[in-house]
Amino acid sequence: MQQDFPRGEMPHTARAEARRAQVLDAALACFREHGFHGASIARICKASGMSPGHIYHYFRNKEEIIAAIVEQDVARILDFHDRMRSSDDLVATMRECVAEGVRDTLDADAAALKLEILAEAARNPRIAELVQAADRRLRTSFIETLRAVGVVRGDDAQMNDCVDTLCAMFDGLMTRGVRNPDLDVAAVTRRYQERVLELLGITA
Repeated sequence: MQQDFPRGEMPHTARAEARRAQVLDAALACFREHGFHGASIARICKASGMSPGHIYHYFRNKEEIIAAIVEQDVARILDFHDRMRSSDDLVATMRECVAEGVRDTLDADAAALKLEILAEAARNPRIAELVQAADRRLRTSFIETLRAVGVVRGDDAQMNDCVDTLCAMFDGLMTRGVRNPDLDVAAVTRRYQERVLELLGITA
């Protein structure tokens, strides 16, 4: 349960996290609207209502802001893995996770941000390493999760191929959502649920 604090009495850590989140929210909006290079620190300051000194207290540069955004996405996906591990009904949980994944992938604001980060990763080796390191973490976690819940698709190479195929499905859906914003989300969700379960060899 969220705890409310009287004005001026919020603990330092809670206040710092709130300020950091304020910067991230402002940066997200600026990146989506102006792109990585167009989203200057000055723009982020204006959007967050904070001074450059405050911004730099929490993030040394825009690359650190990107790192925090990537980490947020990693945490969201790791939550799916945790839900799979603790599920009493793997098929139902997988269907729920796929449905949420489709919805999140087709979110226009989220897609714009992810595509902007990927575009910057193609130009900037430091951003590329951030994105690639996050991908390695998620692939490793997913393979470990699949093994933990008894879904075995051969050796590590075969498991990696399976996970890469799943990732490609959602990466492709992100760009498809930009190209065709009127696609039938319910139909796509059903197809993705079927294909993911089929690819993983999970049956009811």
